[in-house]
Amino acid sequence: QVHLEESGGGLARAGESLRLSCIASGRAGYLMRKGWYRQAPGKERELVAALSTNNFGPFYADAVKGRFTISRDDDNNIHHLQMSNLKPEDTAIYYCAAREESSSIWGYWGQGTQVTVSS
Repeated sequence: QVHLEESGGGLARAGESLRLSCIASGRAGYLMRKGWYRQAPGKERELVAALSTNNFGPFYADAVKGRFTISRDDDNNIHHLQMSNLKPEDTAIYYCAAREESSSIWGYWGQGTQVTVSS
């Protein structure tokens, strides 16, 4: 079992930056693919960014490419989402997630953290 807990988030103005962090405890988190999802009001949850265990070919949603960066620190079992040049449409609840590399299902989730961007 893996427990995930996010930190960071909060309020920002358009153009500002925020960093989200997610610390994992339990099973070996360094063996898992790490990711960030978000869910805006009235919308479905969407994958924002993901990073494999070997840091190869990170995935970014088109809406955040060039603005968001996902990274992982396996020594401390943490992964981050650096969000720059924030836009009001980035407002959402952000969830960190993890899954086994061999699985297509994101089986582990954090509780979510609110990010609100004002214009």
